[in-house]
Amino acid sequence: EMHGGTFTPRGTLDSAVERLDHLMRLGITHIEVMPVAQFSGKRGWGYDGVDLWAVHEAYGGPDGFKRFVDACHARGLAVLLDVVYNHLGPLGNYLSRYGPYFTGKYDTPWGEAVNFDDEGSHEVREFVIGNALMWLRDFHLDGLRLDAVHAIHDSSPVHVLAELAERVAVLSGEVGRELVLIAESDLNDPRVIHDRGAGGHAMTAQWSDDLHHALHSVLTREVAGYYSDFGTVADLAKALTEGFVYDGRHSAHRGRPHGLTLVGLPAYRLVCCLQNHDQVGNRAQGERSSALMSDGLLKVGAALVLLGPWVPMLFHGEEWGASTPFQYFTGHDDLNLADAVRRGRRAEFASFGWRPEDVPDPQDRATFERSKLDWSETAVPRHAALLAWHRTLLGLRRDVPDLAITADWPTVRYDEDARWLTMERGQWQVLCNFAVAPLELTASGTVVAASAPAELSGSRLRLPGESVAIVRTRVQ
Repeated sequence: EMHGGTFTPRGTLDSAVERLDHLMRLGITHIEVMPVAQFSGKRGWGYDGVDLWAVHEAYGGPDGFKRFVDACHARGLAVLLDVVYNHLGPLGNYLSRYGPYFTGKYDTPWGEAVNFDDEGSHEVREFVIGNALMWLRDFHLDGLRLDAVHAIHDSSPVHVLAELAERVAVLSGEVGRELVLIAESDLNDPRVIHDRGAGGHAMTAQWSDDLHHALHSVLTREVAGYYSDFGTVADLAKALTEGFVYDGRHSAHRGRPHGLTLVGLPAYRLVCCLQNHDQVGNRAQGERSSALMSDGLLKVGAALVLLGPWVPMLFHGEEWGASTPFQYFTGHDDLNLADAVRRGRRAEFASFGWRPEDVPDPQDRATFERSKLDWSETAVPRHAALLAWHRTLLGLRRDVPDLAITADWPTVRYDEDARWLTMERGQWQVLCNFAVAPLELTASGTVVAASAPAELSGSRLRLPGESVAIVRTRVQ
């Protein structure tokens, strides 16, 4: 996942092309670009787009985006685009003057809900679906990531997401390319990815918040805010073997049962990560995992994410443990809106115990500049070692059939008190020690890769604290 304005110092898609060979050497296969639809001001995350059919000029406009996609395709990289259809930004949003594009029937946390099922909604659905098809057809994109589909409200007999999936399938046949739709949803509702015949919306895949939250809370021991629902190795084991931790289980954070089971659905229908723009940028200081845990635990987290059967995702700079934060930044010209955003961000973090004075001013250009990647870090020994580890893991994923994407969920064993976990896939084991002290685990075979010196003697593996080893088990 990358943000066009902070991926490089110049902050354009043309300059991003200069870094594509780095991604190729790393082992990346797909790039998911954060929203590029035109929004207010020169800088922002892009989730307040208002001209959905235009490419933000600061990134290079439509021609710059096309050059970027062509450059990716020339290297065999697929390109997905993050699109927002649950609301539009507040500045420059004049759609309501032209028709019933919004409805008062529903609310979203970010603005008026888009009208997908009220009077005049047929034309609105065509506007949105047509926009999605435009990105795929005219810009030659390989897929879309749909932002916060839980805030897309539609009581129609055919949900707009299901209709979109049908229309994209038709376009896929016309252009002769596979096209995918990936949903972000916090509902833990398998209907998002169930096929139409099973009453679902037929999305290709969805992001997995539960795996992120379970892994993050084990590695950092953070249990504030929504992390209060997680924190045990048992939760992580369930996320690794079933996808959803909350599958009807009571959520203390929500004060009610939450979610449904994913049983029967393949593991590859989930996109899993240790970091993404939300989980980093929606912290008060925008700290990456590299600021919250040791390098040893960073390597443990990377191994669990990158060697699982799901689709793994990295957030730009994660591969070398970038020290630069990814903070929330805006460039609104309307000072009243800018002040409202500033106050809203400070109030938002109360549940985590973060102080308002710790929240950077989104409007301050320095907040944006701090969030740009520092590519010189890749030559610093600490960061180079993390980069090499990620390359090793992605090389294993590419070369070892047992560690590739698959429908089958892994087998997991763990000890809550001793704080260890093993993930098994075929003849391969990923053995993790979350504790500071070294420990011994049962294993036999060959240590193929390890984040710290691991000693295998007979059937016992001595694993240093906060480390992980990948073992190819001996065939009996």
